[in-house]
Amino acid sequence: MLVMTEKVYNTTQIRALEHAAFEQALSAWELMQRAGYATFEHISKQWLQSQSLCIVCGAGNNAGDGYVIAALAQAKGWRVEVVALCGGEYLPEPAKTAYQAFKDANGVIQEWNNQLPQADIYVDALLGIGLSRLVEGDYKKAIERLNQVNEPVIAVDIPSGLNANTGCVMGVAVRAYQTITYIGLKQGLLTGQAADYVGQIICHALKLPTKVLKTVKVPMGYVLNSQHLSQALPKRPRNAHKGMAGHSLVVGGALGMAGAVRLTGEAALRTGSGLVTVATHPMHAMVINSNRPELMVAGIESLEPLFALIERASVLAIGPGLGQSNWALDLWECIKTSQLPIVMDADALNLLAKYPFKREDWVLTPHPGEAARLLATDVQTIEHDRIAAIYALKERYGGAVVLKGAGTLILGDEGLVFCTAGNPGMASGGMGDVLTGIIAALIAQRFSPENAARVGVLVHAIAGDIAAQQGERGLLASDLIAQLRVVVNP
Repeated sequence: MLVMTEKVYNTTQIRALEHAAFEQALSAWELMQRAGYATFEHISKQWLQSQSLCIVCGAGNNAGDGYVIAALAQAKGWRVEVVALCGGEYLPEPAKTAYQAFKDANGVIQEWNNQLPQADIYVDALLGIGLSRLVEGDYKKAIERLNQVNEPVIAVDIPSGLNANTGCVMGVAVRAYQTITYIGLKQGLLTGQAADYVGQIICHALKLPTKVLKTVKVPMGYVLNSQHLSQALPKRPRNAHKGMAGHSLVVGGALGMAGAVRLTGEAALRTGSGLVTVATHPMHAMVINSNRPELMVAGIESLEPLFALIERASVLAIGPGLGQSNWALDLWECIKTSQLPIVMDADALNLLAKYPFKREDWVLTPHPGEAARLLATDVQTIEHDRIAAIYALKERYGGAVVLKGAGTLILGDEGLVFCTAGNPGMASGGMGDVLTGIIAALIAQRFSPENAARVGVLVHAIAGDIAAQQGERGLLASDLIAQLRVVVNP
C-alpha cells in the first residue's frame, strides 16, 4: 500500500480546519494576515525586478487577502493599484479591517470602470472557494479583463470563477499563472477544467498548528507524486524469475483492431509482467508479435482455447479493440466469470454498461464518454462533477475505478487519489490501451487491483510527460511504451 501524505480537502473540510484554528485562539484576521504575507513573500522572491502590482478585489474575505497583499507591497516601496468591485463598507470582517488598514496607509483604491491599470503583476482576489453560482456582471467583465493581460496573474486561494469542489468553471474563470492556495489543497484545483486555469499550484498551510491540521482525520483524498514510484517499485531480488512476475492475458483486437491489443500487450511487458499472452481475432495472430517476439499470441475462434489460457494467467485485461460483436460478447462473458482479477477498458466497459454487474476484484478505466454510458448519463454531467461521477461508478460497479482525463481520479476502498501528472499530448488514440497494460502488469506482479490502479496511472502519466519533452502535439501511445522501462525502474 502506498503511503500518501499530500492531502486534498473539499470546502467543508477547509471550513472545519479554519474553525479549528479559531478554537486555538487564532483569529480570522491573523489567518488573513498570514495568507497575505505568504502570497506577497512569494511574489517578491519570484519577481525580483518587478516594481508594480495591480490587485483586483471582490466582496468577500478573498478581497481581504488582496488588501493585506496591497499594504505589504506598498510598505516595501512597490507601486500598488487596487481595483475594487465592492465598497469597503460592504465587506465582511476581517476583510473590512484589511481594507481600512490599506486606506490608513494612504493606499489608493479605484472603483471598477471596466479597465485595469498597467502593472508588472496582477493579483486575482475577486472570488473565493465559496462560489456556487455562475459569474455574471462586473465580476465576469473583470475576470475577462484579467485574462487579457500579458503579465502574470496570481490567484489568491483559487482562480476566481472556479468551483473549489468540482473544478468546474462557473461561466468564466481567471486563467492564473500561479495559484497560491491556503491551509490545504482544494479538490477543485486538481481535476477537470481546473487544469487550464490554476497554473502552478503553491500551497501554504499558514503555519497552522499540527493539532489543527489533524482535526480533519480523513481528508477527501491524496495526490500522487513521482516519489511514490520508488516506494512502490523497489529493485527486484537477485533470484527473481519470470514466474514471480506473473502472466498477463490481454483479450481483444477484433478484426481490424490489432493495434490496440498490441499496445496493451507491449505495455504489460515493459511494465515488468513476466509473461504476456494476447488472445485476439485469428486474422491477427500471425502479425501482432511480428516486431515484438516476446509477446505470445493466440487466435481465438471458440471459447475452449480461451479457457485454457485463463487457467495459466495471473490477471486478465479485456477491452482494447474488442468491439461489440457476438465474438466480443462471447469473450467478455467468458472473462467476467473468471476468478482472476480483471482490468476492463474500452469496449469491455461498453458491454458492461449494457449488461451491468458488480465485483470487487477488478479495475475499471473509463474515459468520460465510457463513464457516461456506465452511469446512463451524458459526458457533460460527468465532467461537471468528476468526483461525484467516480463515487457513483464505484457504488454501482465496485472494485477500483480510474476516471481518466485531466486530473485523473482513482477510487478504491482505501479512498480517492488525484493524479495531476500527464499532458494534453496524451489525448490521442491508444493511450488507454497502454494504461490497461500497465495496470494489468502490476497486478500480475502481485499488486492489489487498487494499488495497481494508483501506481499504473502515475507510471502512465510520467511516461507521457517524459515523452512529451519532444513536443506534445503528435505524441503517440507507442512513445510512452518506449519510456516505461525507465519509469518503472526509479
